[in-house]
Amino acid sequence: MVDLSLFPPTTTIDGADLRVGGCSLTAISEDFGTPVFVIDETALRSRAREYVQEFKRQHSRSRICFAVKSFPSASIIRILAEEGVGCDVVGAGELRIALAAGADPAAIVMHGNAKTDDDIQAAIDAHIGFIVVDGFDDIDRIEKFATEPVPVLLRVSPAITVTTHDALATGSAVSKFGLPIDQVPAAISRMRSVPTIDLQGLHVHIGSQILGLAQFETGVAVLAKLERFGVYDLGGGLGVRYVHDDKAPSISEYAERLTQALHKEIGDDTDLLVEPGRSLVGPVGLTLYRIVTVKRTARTYVAVDGGMGDNLEHSLYGQDFTPLVIGRWNEEPVVADLVGRHCEAGDVITSHATLANPHVGDLIAVPVTGAYCFTMSNNYNAALRPPVVFCREGIARVGVRRETYNDLVAREVR
Repeated sequence: MVDLSLFPPTTTIDGADLRVGGCSLTAISEDFGTPVFVIDETALRSRAREYVQEFKRQHSRSRICFAVKSFPSASIIRILAEEGVGCDVVGAGELRIALAAGADPAAIVMHGNAKTDDDIQAAIDAHIGFIVVDGFDDIDRIEKFATEPVPVLLRVSPAITVTTHDALATGSAVSKFGLPIDQVPAAISRMRSVPTIDLQGLHVHIGSQILGLAQFETGVAVLAKLERFGVYDLGGGLGVRYVHDDKAPSISEYAERLTQALHKEIGDDTDLLVEPGRSLVGPVGLTLYRIVTVKRTARTYVAVDGGMGDNLEHSLYGQDFTPLVIGRWNEEPVVADLVGRHCEAGDVITSHATLANPHVGDLIAVPVTGAYCFTMSNNYNAALRPPVVFCREGIARVGVRRETYNDLVAREVR
């Protein structure tokens, strides 16, 4: 039996094919080429609604802000905005994408540990909901550019260790993000001396791909040691399942534990902001590849027509995935490294993968690529960045077109 539990919820087997949102993956490969990012639009909308409903059920004064860095595309943000989700942006670039998608400026929060003059000015001009002050230089820049009160939050570094990859831990004592507890009083005092800064609350974010809910509670407890405010932004970071052995909390469990911690440590009379990224979009996406070569040497390598140009998760974080050879449901499996086409030894999508009798020309679907893969797509070896195709009720539509060779040279000055 084929285990599809890691695939988007609408995924079904149709003979020698897979369907997502009623759309044939074989047909998608023929119509749009490979590699291609495939998004289950029904699942995306469902997860967005679940986030909004579960948090409001637990704490009526909740707002969900999508971490745009996990999938910075207007095609995604537009759908989430329709479902009542705001945005967490980093810098002026993500802000412009969110605004182009029709996001409500009042539901946008801007982060960034090194905001430039342009970032701050763009946030002020757009009248966004909050600028999250990450350090004293942010305060200086807001004072310089603001002509009327700007709502802000202060990011606090909780100095806690979490169980995740080191590069995904953002709340340690040596993190570049936020201010340590001992500098918070001075930052608050400084902001209150600036007439154009309206300090409304605190922010904490401990990291990403976190599967233990108790770690989020620790972050809330740190904020509780400080003076009370009317707004608390508890960041994001909830992890997802990438392989069958992973155990990830549900959105409902996450909402319950986080809001209970808020009520216990701080109170129930505050506004709550939560910034999901990976846990909102990761499980609703997959990447579709075609096998280019199968090489049996000291190890077996199955190479596809994409790789680290569209998925840097393994190269950067050692993240494994669970690929599936489409159509070879009951054939003899082999253990192989699923690798890409790029001239780099680190170009690995996942190692020691179990693949059913892979052949050149076969399609391979890699689930749980809806977060950060599109974000970090690149032009290594001048490869073209893949398109994004949304599937819903049997209709496949392009949200982001495939890059062209003309795009590769469009910025060249000759």
